[in-house]
Amino acid sequence: MQTQQCPVFQLVSYVLILSQLVYFSYADVGTAAQYSPPYLPTACYGDDQTQFPSSNLFAAAGDGIWDNGASCGRQYLVRCISASQPGTCVEDQTIQVKIVDYAPTAQSPPSTQSTTIVLSETAFGGITNIAVDSINIEFQQV
Repeated sequence: MQTQQCPVFQLVSYVLILSQLVYFSYADVGTAAQYSPPYLPTACYGDDQTQFPSSNLFAAAGDGIWDNGASCGRQYLVRCISASQPGTCVEDQTIQVKIVDYAPTAQSPPSTQSTTIVLSETAFGGITNIAVDSINIEFQQV
């Protein structure tokens, strides 16, 4: 006598198997520009020089992540995923930046307006090979 499995059990089994095969990404996609000194004063910390990480990997938040100033001090993992010119992105390079400013009011204007995030020169150079005004990024708050 042959037994049949319950259809619900089969469905649950398939879902469990598929969940192990599918990669879930928790990052968002946006755009990034760069800005240059002077970086002070900032919207988050004013003239305080100690706001900048020693690595100089910092950024100004665009409107999409500003969160009425709550983004000050947040850390983001940022990776270049594409740009208008091939070969712009450093492959498999991810940087961690600290939000220290609000892009629309930054002391120095960004290379492109209305981006998700505006990276310091050091941060932008850490994920790009060539000079461009903006790049497409994958970013995730840590």
